[in-house]
Amino acid sequence: MLTVNGLEDLKSHEGQEVGVSEWHEVTQEDINAFAEVTGDDNWIHLDVERAKDTPFGGTIAHGYYTLSLAPKFSYAMFQAQGFAFGVNYGLNKVRFPAPLPVGSKVRMRMRLAKVEDVPGGAQITSELTFEREGADKPVCVAESLSRVYGGAPEG
Repeated sequence: MLTVNGLEDLKSHEGQEVGVSEWHEVTQEDINAFAEVTGDDNWIHLDVERAKDTPFGGTIAHGYYTLSLAPKFSYAMFQAQGFAFGVNYGLNKVRFPAPLPVGSKVRMRMRLAKVEDVPGGAQITSELTFEREGADKPVCVAESLSRVYGGAPEG
């Protein structure tokens, strides 16, 4: 767990890898729940029997499911203290270079690519690489933006 305290400490880690998360197993139950919440009910994610006849050999996770694991993994690896609050600001780039089959394990590698001053705080650009256990290619590569503002509140 990397804990930074304030803007100068945050800036001192610019360009460095934060770490690599623990492995997370992708279950059909989680994929079904994600489909229910998002309305993305494409059969390649849900129809186990039909998906057996595809080049993937079974159902695969939604790309956005994979990306949605970013907060879970990030919070386990990185903490910014000395700020009043932080927010997700968006994404610059997201790619899904390889499928993530249901039943496999995924983890995330995080690098603090850039820390820039913005009015009242800083913008953090993080490079996120989602890796599937035993695979050569990442299943997701994303450039995530977050912002931290102000000093820690009193009391």
